[in-house]
Amino acid sequence: MVVSIPISFRRQGGRRRVVTPANAETWSPPQPRVDNTLIKAVVRAHRWRNMLESNLFRSVRELAKAEKINESYMCRVLRLTLLSPAITEAILNGLQPDGLGLAQLLRSIPAEWNQQQALFSTSARKAERP
Repeated sequence: MVVSIPISFRRQGGRRRVVTPANAETWSPPQPRVDNTLIKAVVRAHRWRNMLESNLFRSVRELAKAEKINESYMCRVLRLTLLSPAITEAILNGLQPDGLGLAQLLRSIPAEWNQQQALFSTSARKAERP
């Protein structure tokens, strides 16, 4: 197997400089796009789950009343704790797929992580199309 990379080295001021061909396309890692709404929802979901699991509140209804939030909204947000660790990490790092918003996450989410990954990568491809 032979791998060739079209670059040349030139001395410039005593330093070597890598020069790529003029027609080569540039590459850079994707810039993070921090979505504070998504991050806030994921953090809230985990906080609420921890409050329920530590028996601070007996039910979601009681917690919703204490937080002064609609019970059905709280239940939808609590489903965000079922997101795969890869998707959660991507959201927290601002590297979520394009077009992934809170409204989409609050709809029904598959329980299996590989199905979630497939769903969100498919929706990201649809969002990229003009």
